[in-house]
Amino acid sequence: MHYWYPGTMGWAGGIGMLVLMVLVLAALVSLAFVLARRGPQPPTPGETARRILDERFARGEIDQEEYERRRDALTRTS
Repeated sequence: MHYWYPGTMGWAGGIGMLVLMVLVLAALVSLAFVLARRGPQPPTPGETARRILDERFARGEIDQEEYERRRDALTRTS
């Protein structure tokens, strides 16, 4: 009559371990999902066009009048 063996937790311990493993796995999946969504977002077309316009003005490819005219055109369409 061996009802208790040293080092074992019985069937309740096995269920507890299974529940713990499921919780840890769910936490890892949730963490991966949150981190994947927080990654860098692609710029919108308006942001890209404005950035290119700013860079062209900074390099001196266009003058201030041309810059302001194009910037205003981008602002109206955005």
